[in-house]
Amino acid sequence: MEMQGVHKSDVVAPVTPLATGQVAAAVLYAASFAMWLYAEYAARQKRIAVAHRHVGGDDDEEQQAGSPLLKESSGPKSGKEVAAVQPSLVRVLRLDREALTACRPTLRAAVEFGTIMLWLYLADRTTVFPTSLKSYSRDLLGFLFLVLTVVAGVTSLRPARTPLLLNRSQTEEWKGWMQVLFLLYHYFEAREVYNAIRVFIAGYVWMTGYNNFSYYYRTKDFNIARFCAMMWRLNFLVAAVCIVMRNSYMLYYICPMHTLFTVMVYALLGIGAKYNDHRWGVFLKFAISFVVVFVCWDIKAIFYALWGFPPLRWLMVYTDPRHPSADPLHEWYFRSSLDRYVWIHGMACAYLHPWAEARLQRLDKLTRSQRLLIRAALASAAAGVMLLWIQHVYLLPKKEYNALHPYTSWIPISAYIVLRNITPNMRVYSMALYGWLGRITLETYIGQFHTWLATGIPDGQPKLLLAFLPSGYPLLNFAATSAVYVFISYRLFHLTDSFRQVLIPDKASGRVLVRNAVSAASAAAVLCAVGALIVYWSPAVQHYWPVALKRDVGTRFETRL
Repeated sequence: MEMQGVHKSDVVAPVTPLATGQVAAAVLYAASFAMWLYAEYAARQKRIAVAHRHVGGDDDEEQQAGSPLLKESSGPKSGKEVAAVQPSLVRVLRLDREALTACRPTLRAAVEFGTIMLWLYLADRTTVFPTSLKSYSRDLLGFLFLVLTVVAGVTSLRPARTPLLLNRSQTEEWKGWMQVLFLLYHYFEAREVYNAIRVFIAGYVWMTGYNNFSYYYRTKDFNIARFCAMMWRLNFLVAAVCIVMRNSYMLYYICPMHTLFTVMVYALLGIGAKYNDHRWGVFLKFAISFVVVFVCWDIKAIFYALWGFPPLRWLMVYTDPRHPSADPLHEWYFRSSLDRYVWIHGMACAYLHPWAEARLQRLDKLTRSQRLLIRAALASAAAGVMLLWIQHVYLLPKKEYNALHPYTSWIPISAYIVLRNITPNMRVYSMALYGWLGRITLETYIGQFHTWLATGIPDGQPKLLLAFLPSGYPLLNFAATSAVYVFISYRLFHLTDSFRQVLIPDKASGRVLVRNAVSAASAAAVLCAVGALIVYWSPAVQHYWPVALKRDVGTRFETRL
């Protein structure tokens, strides 16, 4: 195994006081825990009282005690039903006993979410758990991915309903196996596959353009509630982690990238939506998107002028504390510019999807010899283009490759799509295990920083590995931390959706969304005020315990010098 280089600054960090947001989050967690315990107690007392009166049964009582704010399997609600739900949220904030009792599932979800946030903080920013140094083994990385792929293929290969081109099961599988390699790249710091990781990230951005265009173009549904739900999905968890861990938004650069390109697709199709029905209208919008991207990214001065505007600059600046930079917008410019065009290619593929699907169906109806000949030609062309791209682009050194990546990342993506969908059986079958992992990619991406890897300091990059076991057991430690990490990511996925159902119900009216936003903002303002007062008046908080990486790792590092 090759031991990756680690500087002493990577394992030693200064004492850092808690921030107002962190204290406010702790207050919210404590309040939620207390309200949940009280709600469970009140509900139990109510059930006992009803049983003594011999009125109704447990089922009826549970139905009354079920949360009107969080119903996991209830169908879409009408506008009146949604409006009727929301006053209960205000009543909860006012500590109304009946409302607290009624929304026990929501309070339980809040306590679980807070507990996970506490775990992330303890695992990454305290000396509760040790850490270990990263080491790279090409053989081990390849072995792990191969074994997982074989297991996924043997145990979870499932057919879709119809052999549609780029069906949902297939794209989720695509995200899943890319995410596994992306995470292993971080865990082992496998620098030699850097260029491949750039292609995978381009694949995620491509799917942002493809999936959003497909939905809006097909359904013509520009409902603000759905858009808000998408923004919640992309940003709620990262916002919470940024507050608890005292990190910058840009540390998790995938989130702002997907948010930006999702907004751009929504605006592109939502503005002048009536022209989406005309071919020339769609082509004009594609041209406009190219021009906007060229002006805002290829002319660097305009990019810096746009994102240098105070509110945007505050959100997008980032400086690695271990490697300070004089340009805090460089990270955002570098990350977003790498994939600035590929989302447009995704939209173009979504627009051409019906045409391509029709051609594939015609191909499937040809004689056997004709099918074999055409498929062989398509596969040979795709493979040939892929080989040329590998030879002339992929094998370039990192800096040279990055210079070409924005203009060439669509090539391997297009070749993969052709090869993956060349026959009906290849289109219809997908590995459900990778599909499951593909659905929680956002949570695994964010969670890896603090419960699989370790950053140790605010805004720090994950330079070390979380360790549950002594240093002599790297594989057992990998298995143990991975199990905890994947489970936490899975729970965060469901909890994020649970809170979304509370604040952004399906088909909610604008009035309901505004009322919930005002309620949430008011509660956040109160929490921030309380947090600020505690920080100001409590010396114990101002001089809190270190958020350094573990002392034992520092000691081991000293012995290596």
